Amino acid sequence: MPLPETMTAIAIPKPGGPEALKPETRPMPKPGPTEVLVRVVAAGVNRPDVMQRMGMYPPPPGAPDIPGLEIAGEVVALGDKVTRIRIGDKVGALVPGGGYAEYCVADEAIALPVPKGLSMVEAAALPETFFTVWHNMMERGALKAGETVLIHGGTSGIGTTAIMIAKAFGAKVIATAGSPEKCAACKKLGADVAIDYKKEDFVATTKAATGGRGADLVIDIIGGDYVDRNFEAAALEGRIVQVSVQQGTHATVDVRRLMQKRLTHTGSTLRPRPVPEKAAIARGLLAKVWPLIEAGKIRPVIDSTFPLADAPQAHARMESSAHIGKIVLVVRP
Repeated sequence: MPLPETMTAIAIPKPGGPEALKPETRPMPKPGPTEVLVRVVAAGVNRPDVMQRMGMYPPPPGAPDIPGLEIAGEVVALGDKVTRIRIGDKVGALVPGGGYAEYCVADEAIALPVPKGLSMVEAAALPETFFTVWHNMMERGALKAGETVLIHGGTSGIGTTAIMIAKAFGAKVIATAGSPEKCAACKKLGADVAIDYKKEDFVATTKAATGGRGADLVIDIIGGDYVDRNFEAAALEGRIVQVSVQQGTHATVDVRRLMQKRLTHTGSTLRPRPVPEKAAIARGLLAKVWPLIEAGKIRPVIDSTFPLADAPQAHARMESSAHIGKIVLVVRP
C-alpha cells in the first residue's frame, strides 16, 4: 500500500501556552540514508516539549520544528544505508523532534526494538527518559550496587525511571516528591525513603536515612537553590548530576562544601548530541536494561494518554505537575 504524501502533525505556529499547539497538514518526511520512517502509534510527552512550545528550547539545527522526542510505531520505509532494521519492525525511537505526528523519521542507531510484553504506549514512554537516566545516573553518575542515590522529582518521568533502574542495579533509593500520594507512589516503585519536600527538609532527611553520611549520588531535575542543598546532602566524594533545571539556571553555592567533600558536579543534555553518542547509550540500554524490561522487573509508569489532537490537554496535564509517570499521545488506537 503506497504511503500518503501528507500527514497530520502538531505544530507551534507561535510560542505560547498549551493552546499554541495546532494540528497542521505537513509533507510526508523522507528518511535519510541511515534513517527509518516510522508510522507512529504513540509519542511520549516531555518537559523539553513544553519548553519548545513556550519558545525557550528551539530544535537543534536540522531537526524538525514539530515537537516530540520519543515515538513508538511500525517501520514503513528505509534509507538506502539501513542494515539492522526491516520494514514491518516495531520500534521505539529517540528523535530530535517530529514525534507529534502520524509519521516520523529516526536514525536506525537510536531506534530500539519494542521490548517483548510492552504495548506501543509503554514503548513510547521509554526512549527520552531511559536514555537520559541511563546516561546520567549509570554512566556519568557511575551508580554502584550498595550506594545511596537521592532522586529529585521522584514521580516525574525521569524520577520513576531512575527509581526503577537504581533498585534493579542494587542501590538504596531516596526520592523527593510533592505530596503524600506521590511519596507513596515512589515507595511502590521501590524507593526506600520518600521525602515530601513541601513538609520535610530533604537534606536533613537524607542525612538521617544514611546515618549522617549523605547520598553517594544525587540526580537533580530542579536546579536553582537545590544545587547548594544538594552539595550539603551529598556524601564525602559524592557525585551530583544535573539533568534539568526546572527551578532556574542560576544558583548561589558555597564552593567550600564542594572542595571539602571532594564532590563532583556534572550534567548533560541529550537532544543536541550527535547520533554516535546517542547510539552508544542505546547499546547500553539494549544490553543492560531491555532484558530487565522483558523480564518484568522494570516497566514504564503511564500517568495518562491523550489523542494526538488533544496535545494541548496533555501539555496542561504536564504543567499541572499532578502527573505520576509518563504522559503519552496516542496517534493511532
